[in-house]
Amino acid sequence: MPVNAEAVLNWRFDPVVEHYGAPRAILYALGVGAGAEESDLPLVYERGLKALPTMAVVLAGERMWMNDPRAGITFAQVLHGEQRLEIHRPLPAEATVVGQASVDGLFDKGAKGAVLLLKRELRDQADGALLATVRSSAFLRADGGFGGSSEGQPAPHPTPDREPDLSLTFKTRDDQALIYRLSGDFNPLHADPVMAAAAGFPRPILHGLCSYGVAGRMIVKALCDGDPDRLARLDVRFSTPVFPGETLVTDIWREEPGRAAFRVRVAEREVVAISNGRADFRPAAS
Repeated sequence: MPVNAEAVLNWRFDPVVEHYGAPRAILYALGVGAGAEESDLPLVYERGLKALPTMAVVLAGERMWMNDPRAGITFAQVLHGEQRLEIHRPLPAEATVVGQASVDGLFDKGAKGAVLLLKRELRDQADGALLATVRSSAFLRADGGFGGSSEGQPAPHPTPDREPDLSLTFKTRDDQALIYRLSGDFNPLHADPVMAAAAGFPRPILHGLCSYGVAGRMIVKALCDGDPDRLARLDVRFSTPVFPGETLVTDIWREEPGRAAFRVRVAEREVVAISNGRADFRPAAS
C-alpha cells in the first residue's frame, strides 16, 4: 500500500527535551569503540571530558512515529538509507537539549518504494543556540506508488577513483551492539538471534549508527588530531550491514582544505558498509 503522503509531509512533531551528562557521553563513546587506547581518555573520563559530535544523532529524537497507522508506512520494510550531520557548535559534555524534528521531503520510487527525508534541529535549552542539524533518509521499501515526484533528493558525495590517502582499522567487539544499544536504540534486531533470523540475518547485526559513530571517531583521530570539537560535518550512505566482531577499515581521501571523502569497508568480507562519506573539519585553534 502507498504511504499516506499528505499525512507524512504535514506531520507535526512535538519538541523533545533531553538532559544528558558525563555518564551518557561516556557510554556513547564506549558504544562506538572508544577506550581501547590512551588517546581515547578525553572521550571516556569525566575529567576534561569531550563529547563525540556524532552523539548528536541519538539525542532528543522523535519517537517511533512511523508505526502510527495514520502515516501508512510499512515499518517492517523501512531501511536507514543515509545519515547527515552538521555540527554548528561543539557538543557539550553535559547539557539539556531540545530536538525539533520535521519532514524534509518524500520521493516516490514507484514499485521500488519511497524515500523519506527527515530533519532534526538540536538546540541548547540554556541559550537556544543551534548545536547541530541532523538529517537522515529512510527507504520505505513497501510504500511507493503514491503519485509524488521521484526527483530532487540530495546527491551523495562522490568517492574518488584512486587509492585512499590513508586507512584506519578498528575491530569491533563481539558485544559492540549490546553496548551501543544502551544509547537508545533497543531494536531487538541488534540483540535477539531469533529476531535477527526472522529478518534474514544469521545473527544480530550492528546498528548502522554505531558503524557511523566508529567512522566519525576515525575521522576525528585522522583529520582533527583527536579533537572532536573540530568536526563540522559527517555525511554517509549505508550500504551493507555489519556484524559485531568484524573489522572496519575507514578509507580516507583528502580533498580541498577542511574536507575529505571516506568509506568504511568490512575487512573480513571485503564489502563496503558505508559509502559516499563526506567529512568537513575546522582548522586547529591557533
